[in-house]
Amino acid sequence: MFCIGNVRLENNLIMAPMAGITNLPFRMIVKRLGAGLVTSEMISAMGLAIGDKKTRDYLMSDPAERPLAVQIFGAKPEAMALAAEIAVENGAGIIDINMGCPAKKVIKTGAGGALLRDPKKVREIVTAVRKVCHVPLTVKIRSGLSAGPTVAEEIGLMVEDCGADALTVHPRFVTQGFSGHADWAVISRVKERIKIPVIGNGDIVSPVLAQKILTQTGCDGVMIGRAAVGNPWIFQQILSLENNGNAAEPLLSERKGLILEHFALLSRIKGEIRAAKNMRGMLISYTKCLPGSRCFRSKFANISGLDTLAAAIDSYFSFLQDGLNSENLLP
Repeated sequence: MFCIGNVRLENNLIMAPMAGITNLPFRMIVKRLGAGLVTSEMISAMGLAIGDKKTRDYLMSDPAERPLAVQIFGAKPEAMALAAEIAVENGAGIIDINMGCPAKKVIKTGAGGALLRDPKKVREIVTAVRKVCHVPLTVKIRSGLSAGPTVAEEIGLMVEDCGADALTVHPRFVTQGFSGHADWAVISRVKERIKIPVIGNGDIVSPVLAQKILTQTGCDGVMIGRAAVGNPWIFQQILSLENNGNAAEPLLSERKGLILEHFALLSRIKGEIRAAKNMRGMLISYTKCLPGSRCFRSKFANISGLDTLAAAIDSYFSFLQDGLNSENLLP
């Protein structure tokens, strides 16, 4: 059992917010596969505040995925506070403030990772949101804006003082993006300084590394991002490794079934044509480490609906099964 404020989670494994990925269908899948908490895509506070329909659509949720953490970003305390209220009214069980996004379009507005250079603004935003937010409040940060002394400990102490219930630390500098390596020692130092739960994030690409970051840094929870995109089973694998000492890969039939389930869920929300476009990139991730995937990418690019997706998937997985049966492709 893992708690963030008064919200009790089944475990300490958290799906990171990811633009274009952690929509409702994907969150439903990873929740079923063992994630203790799922998070929305990063949502513009200003978009929510002015009532933009497309922005509000990001708040679409389902009781089966709850509690849901909704991540908001912005540089204006008043807009952030209003966005938090709107998100809670629409079912958010936890509000997360993004203070680490490295995207240029976010940075240039003074939001995301840009906030790490302005501790005064950090305090103003967290205080404003805390004042109106009656559900647990978390903050996600990085080591700092650019290479040099880290500010994670300073910011961690500040958000704790302002009433945050947990802190997620991705120990890369904002200017690094996702290059280089995450410096887990930063997480350790933050954990030593603050009392609220610390969630470790960055380079957790396997069940073994999920266990390692907990042991090495003393962090309370683990947030997984890119590793879950092609392998949403990673949460299940981490729990299995912890409980049974093994972390089995999904069977081909399970992988194929999940792809079809994912498309069906997307289609209900977006319609077949939009869902097909979304699934093209996902299929590359789902099949990235499998034999012959490059040969089938042209077929994935031509997917336009359920029929073409089913045909491409049937063809590819028949190829994989034949290879498995002949022991030529798979171990």
